[in-house]
Amino acid sequence: MSKEKYYITTAIAYTSGKPHIGNTYEVILADAIARFKRQQGYDVFFMTGTDEHGEKIETKAREAGKTPKEFVDEVAGEIKSIFDLMNTKYDKFIRTTDEDHEKQVQKIFKKLYDQGDIYKGHYEGKYCTPCESFWTESQLVDGNCPDCGRPVVEAKEEAYFLKLSKYQDRLMKHIEENPEFIQPESRKNEMINNFLKPGLQDLCVSRTSFKWGIPVTFDEKHVIYVWIDALSNYITGIGYDVDGNHGEKYNHYWPADLHLIGKDILRFHTLYWPIILMALDIPLPKQIFGHPWMLPGGDGKMSKSKGNTIYADDLARHFGVDGVRYYSLHEMPFAQDGTITWELVIERVNSDLVNVLGNLVNRTITMVNKYFDGVVEAPIHKDPLDDELIKLALETPKKVVAKMDQLKVSDAISEIFTLLRRSNKYIDETTPWILGKDPEQKDRLATVLYNLLESIRVSAVLLHPFLPQTAEEMLKQLNTSENSWESLAEFNGTIVGTKLEKPEIIFNRIDAAKKLEEIKEELEKNQPKEVEEKKVKPVALIKEEITIDDFSKLDLRAVKVIKADKHPKADRLLVLQVQLGDEVRQVVSGIAAHYSPDDMVGKTVILVANLKPVKLRGVESQGMILAASNDEKLVLGTLDGDMDSGTPIS
Repeated sequence: MSKEKYYITTAIAYTSGKPHIGNTYEVILADAIARFKRQQGYDVFFMTGTDEHGEKIETKAREAGKTPKEFVDEVAGEIKSIFDLMNTKYDKFIRTTDEDHEKQVQKIFKKLYDQGDIYKGHYEGKYCTPCESFWTESQLVDGNCPDCGRPVVEAKEEAYFLKLSKYQDRLMKHIEENPEFIQPESRKNEMINNFLKPGLQDLCVSRTSFKWGIPVTFDEKHVIYVWIDALSNYITGIGYDVDGNHGEKYNHYWPADLHLIGKDILRFHTLYWPIILMALDIPLPKQIFGHPWMLPGGDGKMSKSKGNTIYADDLARHFGVDGVRYYSLHEMPFAQDGTITWELVIERVNSDLVNVLGNLVNRTITMVNKYFDGVVEAPIHKDPLDDELIKLALETPKKVVAKMDQLKVSDAISEIFTLLRRSNKYIDETTPWILGKDPEQKDRLATVLYNLLESIRVSAVLLHPFLPQTAEEMLKQLNTSENSWESLAEFNGTIVGTKLEKPEIIFNRIDAAKKLEEIKEELEKNQPKEVEEKKVKPVALIKEEITIDDFSKLDLRAVKVIKADKHPKADRLLVLQVQLGDEVRQVVSGIAAHYSPDDMVGKTVILVANLKPVKLRGVESQGMILAASNDEKLVLGTLDGDMDSGTPIS
């Protein structure tokens, strides 16, 4: 009899840099779900990977002095190594630079164009470079990108558009008829009320302002924009072919059972992706789940600029892989953002993994070795206390399934730890150390220890999808191969006569103060060293006096930086495009040691607008931006408050 299939995907990671624990959480979560389904007997296919095209990557590669392909090869390798470190057993790691993916994306674009779902036009509006997203004025929040909160720039270019409006009513009907399609419920309501009800605008699906992307086959000055490229991985990665010559995996696994994604890209997956599939006449995925964010304590989203980034490999070095997996899976609520700090991880490892789980296993196996030379004895002497523990052990698998069916992974783990805590309480209630002193209580002691061993075995089997290394260590110390889901049906999987291994510590208690000091020293060592405390320096000599007439010759203007690049021939120079009223000017500025191109985009700075143009290392500069500088730092002159580009300064 064939197994029921289960196809699960994560969003593919953007190769702009090393993923932090908030990014890595998603693949850990998907791995736990995939492992759980495999354990239940499903035919699982789990796919993750990397999104490798776009303007941001082209810019970062240039800054690093590498080709875009060299850059993404390096970052994709780092992402894959972190996923592997976290013991995630994916079936395929797709890259959007894979040749077969690129070929199918081109064919998808052409098919949609040929059937009239994509048309050529011009885009003019607001654009967020870091998110690579276009926005209307009404969608901005305080004038900034509603997703990342950073400034947007005016953008105008020729582009191809996907007719979202053509499929809007059909999508709304699908959502209404399939209440589980978008989860949690709050995310579904957000998509309906914020986007579908106001009306979808057609989506820009090509760009001409950069080259690092998949070319449009019939118009090669255009590259296919990120969302058709990246989203299509869910079908190209399993063998979808536009011409109908689908691979075996596509025919077997599509439609996906679950797209697991971060809430910040929910719009693209629940609106744009279903419409692309409708246009291709492909069945829609069964469910799209927008998980919450893992946030650093009290400091908004993780970002390098805030200095609050925590990485999975650093956490694993201090707490072990399963310590990181446990915190990530157990401390993230179902539909609300979770918090991570070094202090919280230490507290949770000590309280749950050391006190509850590790202590139970160590105490129980130690007592079996002490009182029965490590041999499992048959349970003979029953007591009502036993019935309560056995009943909970038999009910727990059903409770875990119920939680996992709702994707409430944290709650599922809590059910397992309820059994572990009850087992610890059972030790206190039955006092085996007292029973061991009375030869007449040998049968009762054997029964108590058997019940504890079996409860530990049940817990280990249930924990395997979430903490695989820990579960395997528990089963190893129990010296049992009874690790199947079917073995949980009855409370008798621990085989009488088995010789147990010697007890070994599974989780060591962490000295919080010592560990935090170690982490602090490590972080400080890896951070760029701060400039030593500076002595007060004399102010530079004031130049000779000028008259108001002299000053009035300067034409100072407020201008917004709309694009920034490194100078092709000078490392210390940036080439800026600034908006001066209706005019765009190019300014070369010697600030590259203090500001990156990404830092500059969106800033409103002060321009000397009537300075005679000059060429700096072969590139024309049409003005100068003002900054304060000394021997050690440089700070741009900016304005306090919003000001229209081109406003005179006096």
